[in-house]
Amino acid sequence: MLTFLLRRFLSAIPTLLLSSLLIFFIIQLAPGDFLTPARLNPNITPEHIAALQRNLGLDQPTPVQYWRWLTNMFRGDFGESFAYQQSVLALAWPRILNSMCLVLPYLILYYLIAIPLGVYGALRQNSLGDKVTNVVMYILLGFPSFFLALLVIFGLLQLRYATGWDIPINGMTSDNYLSLSPLGKFLDIAKHVAIPALVLAISDAAGLTRVVRGQMLEFLHADFVRTARSKGVTEFSAVYRHTLRNALVPIIAGLGGLLPAVISGAGFIEVVFAYPGITPMTLDAIASQDLFLIAGVTMLSVILLIIGNVLADILLSVVDPRIRYA
Repeated sequence: MLTFLLRRFLSAIPTLLLSSLLIFFIIQLAPGDFLTPARLNPNITPEHIAALQRNLGLDQPTPVQYWRWLTNMFRGDFGESFAYQQSVLALAWPRILNSMCLVLPYLILYYLIAIPLGVYGALRQNSLGDKVTNVVMYILLGFPSFFLALLVIFGLLQLRYATGWDIPINGMTSDNYLSLSPLGKFLDIAKHVAIPALVLAISDAAGLTRVVRGQMLEFLHADFVRTARSKGVTEFSAVYRHTLRNALVPIIAGLGGLLPAVISGAGFIEVVFAYPGITPMTLDAIASQDLFLIAGVTMLSVILLIIGNVLADILLSVVDPRIRYA
């Protein structure tokens, strides 16, 4: 295992270098830069523009900018945001924590919904429950998550109007958040996070449910499961120990993408629910061509993707003893 980890660490170095190169230069391919709106403003003099370029380092050739950013990154400095005039890490970290508060419960709900439904569909194939589940899953597969979120918000607004219940539909905290006790703050965040996390989990679970159902159907009739049954193992053991364990192998292989997903936020769900996560800030950075903020957040995702894949490989070897990396 130590040899495997060392080999993955060494292979990660060229991956990170190539990723940083692509990220930096692809961002530079976009027309204009952070100072383009200032250049179009007749009230800002060319001398002021030139001074801003020097201060932001944009007067240097692109390779020089890249090399400076790369060497600083190896020291843990991902650059400084042009728009906020703050370190990228200091700026992004609170937003990443906010996104984690939403993404972690989403992931728990996602697997709690998808795996049991997939197992049920395989064990009760073509039953009424399986058919109803399939219809609902197909409908959800055709719905973009942000559209489903808009429908949920509309329904919640109607419910608030009819009942007078104070159901949070946007933001992360209430107006009186700072005056609440620690437990009250936790419950307040949980109340705001519950609906967007549930919407996202229901929307995304449709695809995974189909995968788990298909995998279970394939392995339920495999030779090793029939052999296990012939040896007298209980049906529970045949299903959950022998079948489900093997059916989850390709899903575990995809767990490597979870770490970057945790920090990259919940996508448009954060925008629709006006949630202060990393996605709205990244979209603003793209719109304003805030070079180092975009590149820094993207590099953090790449680093976590590499770490996540290593962890997924280790987990695979635990679940399936046939897999060895040494």
